[in-house]
Amino acid sequence: MINHPAGPPAQGLDLDGGSPPRSERSLTPQPARRPSRLRAHPRRARLAVLLAAFVCAACGLVYELELVALGSYLLGDSVTQTSVVLSVMVFAMGLGSLLAKRFTCRPATFFALVECTLALTGGLSVLALYSCWAWTGRYQAAMVGLTCLIGILIGAEIPLLMTLIQRIRREDAGRAAADLFAADYVGALIGGLAFPFLILPAFGPGTGALVTGAVNAVAGAAVVLWLFREEPGPRVRLLLWGCCALVLALLAAAAAGSGAIERAARSALYGTQVRFAAHTRYQEIVLTGPAEGPLRLYRDGRLAVCGPDEYRGSEALVHPAMAAGPDARVLLLGGGDGLALREVLRHGGVRSVLVVDADPALPRLARTDPGLAALSGRSLDDPRVRVAEADPLEWLRGVRPSGRTFDVVLADLPVPADSGTVKFHSQEFYGLATRLLSPGGRFAVRAGGEREELWQVESGLRAAGLRTIPYAVAGGATASCPPGPAEKAAERAAADAEPGQAFLLASAAQPPLGLAPDAPPPRALTADGLRASAARLTALRPARPPAALTLLGPR
Repeated sequence: MINHPAGPPAQGLDLDGGSPPRSERSLTPQPARRPSRLRAHPRRARLAVLLAAFVCAACGLVYELELVALGSYLLGDSVTQTSVVLSVMVFAMGLGSLLAKRFTCRPATFFALVECTLALTGGLSVLALYSCWAWTGRYQAAMVGLTCLIGILIGAEIPLLMTLIQRIRREDAGRAAADLFAADYVGALIGGLAFPFLILPAFGPGTGALVTGAVNAVAGAAVVLWLFREEPGPRVRLLLWGCCALVLALLAAAAAGSGAIERAARSALYGTQVRFAAHTRYQEIVLTGPAEGPLRLYRDGRLAVCGPDEYRGSEALVHPAMAAGPDARVLLLGGGDGLALREVLRHGGVRSVLVVDADPALPRLARTDPGLAALSGRSLDDPRVRVAEADPLEWLRGVRPSGRTFDVVLADLPVPADSGTVKFHSQEFYGLATRLLSPGGRFAVRAGGEREELWQVESGLRAAGLRTIPYAVAGGATASCPPGPAEKAAERAAADAEPGQAFLLASAAQPPLGLAPDAPPPRALTADGLRASAARLTALRPARPPAALTLLGPR
């Protein structure tokens, strides 16, 4: 939104005569100023302003994406986080454009102040929000407030830049707006592409935001202060340069201390025994616990593996499916921690296993960390195992069903209640996976607790043409781990109230439910217990099951 129309330059800087314009009624001589540097090379000056707009737009979009990514890491449900950040940001940008109308009388001075404030706020935003999440728990309110402030500052840029463009060379407002918005949109494109492919892999969210803030301060405040140095008086100009230098110093100090801040925050969240912590392109992974156990594996701030309890879910996912027919070729979707894979390899008939997991950091951790490697039985090092680094849905979409089929397909993936995503339990996902089943092949999935999502998952499997049988294993996945600092009391209370973990076994024909003789007896399962849980859940099946989850349907 442009709030300053084309017209004669405002008082304070003259590009034609070297002195401020005088009112027609004023008869008092005005003191002469030295000639403007913009007069000699207006094209270069204009190009410099457009370049500043380009860089500032790129930085603004990076701040936006940093907030979206951090919210998805810490809270899950990326759709909600993206919607909140984008809607608040766009609203705040409009508000910032309106507020900027009051400051177009001195556009260079106020643009420098806006960019210094934006560089400091955006640069520190990730560390500030991560610390707020770790120590106060009021992340959502802080995110909305910080997003609103950043949006106001970004929205104030365009009116001020438009005024600066017109001060260099008066021209039609439409032409000036076209050039300015072209620089702005191309900058946003570059920032949007640089974030996932350059900034996030090279620096991570925290340091990436700090580097972006430094670039913002130099390209925004410094360039404009140098170019329009005649506008502010000597004292104001010195103060503005001092503010820019202070912002860069604060960002550098934050970069130097970011590691200590993250370690302190993680200690507050996960305790002092953090064995491994990393932000990857896909998630935050934290492994805690002493070398002798018990281990805890957190993914995006949620407890995913509790060492003393993980075998219950791993056994329940794997053994019934492996016992219902041939099991030479196995496809494991997810399962990069190697725990479900450990149970697969206990069956004597297994000849090959393909593990498809999007995040290479998790299998690498399962191989290199002594505690997690011991817990998984070093299953990822077995010569029968091959790991494909790919998103399971994308991998299923790209594989040719005529080229390979599997006797058993296991989906060791988070349920919608845990991650907020539905794509791994959608009708489309199940349909793609069903194509890879050999004649008589079986498909086993995690279905969460014995709640509505169990029947939604079953509806998706049945919509893919499979017959299903539900079953459960007693005991929660994290029951033996006492609540840690990272677990909210309400979440742990809900998990403790859950009577067990529910699963679904599916195939083209009604699958039998039992245990195979070619594997050691599971610790948490018996054939009679499986059949009893199946009978109990079948009796609880609603007369009108909920609709299947789809990629385009409601959550």
